[in-house]
Amino acid sequence: MSLPRLGLLSADSMPEDKLELSNMETTFLDGSPKSARTPSTFERLIQPCVAELVGTMFFVFIGCVSVIENVEAAGRLQPALVHGLAVAVLVACMAEISGSHFNPPFTIAIFLVGGMKLVMVVPYIVCQLIGGVIGAAMSKVMTSRQHYANATGAAFTILKREDELWGALFGEVAMTCLVTMVVLLGAVNGKSKSPMVPFMVGCTVIVNILAGGDISGTCLNPARAFGPAVLANYWTYHWVYWVGPILGGILAAALLRVLLGDEKIRLIMK
Repeated sequence: MSLPRLGLLSADSMPEDKLELSNMETTFLDGSPKSARTPSTFERLIQPCVAELVGTMFFVFIGCVSVIENVEAAGRLQPALVHGLAVAVLVACMAEISGSHFNPPFTIAIFLVGGMKLVMVVPYIVCQLIGGVIGAAMSKVMTSRQHYANATGAAFTILKREDELWGALFGEVAMTCLVTMVVLLGAVNGKSKSPMVPFMVGCTVIVNILAGGDISGTCLNPARAFGPAVLANYWTYHWVYWVGPILGGILAAALLRVLLGDEKIRLIMK
C-alpha cells in the first residue's frame, strides 16, 4: 500500500514489482534467474477491474450490514470500526492486483498525481459503482426486512434540512481530502511511501466516521452512497455524497502536485 506492496496504487506500476519478486523466487528455487514473464492482457486490464468490483462489493456489503444491524448502545463506534477494518483488510489483500482503490475519488486523485493511466480510470469507477450496488443488494438479502427498512438500507439519510446541507458538504470535502491525502502520501509519493498504508487508511476512516458521523454520515465514497440509494430508492441530497468526496479527492491531489509531493509529482518549486 516499492508501491505495489503498499496498496492503493496504480495498476500500471504493479507488473514490474511482481516480476522482480518472481525472479527472486526463481533464484531461490533453482539457483538461476529466468526471463521475466510479460503480464497477459487479462492481468493488466481485466483482473484489476474485477478486483475493484469485488473489493468494493465486499466493502459496501460489510459497511451496510454494520449500519443496518447497528446496536443502538454502540452508537457510531460499530460502523466506524467495521468500515475502517474492512478497508484495511481489503486494501492489504487486493493491493497486488488492482491497487485497492474501491473509491472513485481515490482513483481520480491517483490519476491526477500520475499514478495510473487515463484508460483505466473510467473502467475502475464503473466497476466500483457496480460493486457498490451488488454489495448493497447482498446486505438486503442478509438482514431482516424490518431492520433494513428502519435503516433505509444504510443509505445516507442524516440530512433532513437545508440548514444542515453546507456543513455536511464541507465535512465530506474535508474528510475525503484527509483520507485521500493519506492514500497519496502513503502509497504514491516516493518520499513518504509506507508499508503501513492499509492500517493508516483504515484508521483515518475510523477517525472520520467517529468525528463526522452525526453531521454528514461520513460517506467519503460515492460507490458506498450509490449502492444503498439504488436499492432503497432514497435520493434526498444524494448529490452531496458525490460532489463532496470528489472535490475532496481533487483537493488532496492538488496539495501533492503543488506543495507536498516529491520532485516527480510536484509541478512547481522543484
